[in-house]
Amino acid sequence: MTLPASRPLHLIAFIVCVMLLATAYYMEYVMGLLPCPLCIVQRFAFLLIGLVCLAAVLHNPQPRSGRRRSLAARGYAAGVLLLGVFGAATAGRQVWLQHQPADQLPSCLPSLDYMIDVLPVVEMLTLLFSGTADCARVTWTFLGLSIAECTLLAFIGFALFGLVQLLRGED
Repeated sequence: MTLPASRPLHLIAFIVCVMLLATAYYMEYVMGLLPCPLCIVQRFAFLLIGLVCLAAVLHNPQPRSGRRRSLAARGYAAGVLLLGVFGAATAGRQVWLQHQPADQLPSCLPSLDYMIDVLPVVEMLTLLFSGTADCARVTWTFLGLSIAECTLLAFIGFALFGLVQLLRGED
């Protein structure tokens, strides 16, 4: 089976990232669903995946004669793979928090703006990635899946896309 060229696949992945981010902002500003700290990290991961895919589309690295794939093409694929795994880990943490008993959840954090202004970077990131009771709250579902579960599936999809792009032969 022959895979389609990388450029249109990266373009589709970029469009999916744009749609996911647009949906997140729609949910925040139109539906009034405020993002928790882990949701913000996941948005950032989608943004980075989208930028890597856009760079791959614009650059369109071509293999040199006699070589499998260019180093740049493998770099873009590895970037999508690593960011997909990072996003899946973050979303997985949130899904795990959503399935914990309420009395075992960490207390709420101060706002992200406050943490950026006051806390050292390492402490802020540690608190941000630990998640809170806010991150465990399920405020909206689609087909029985929470937002975090939907984003986990999306990140798994991006990680698999990156892996396939990394392992594929010539374009």
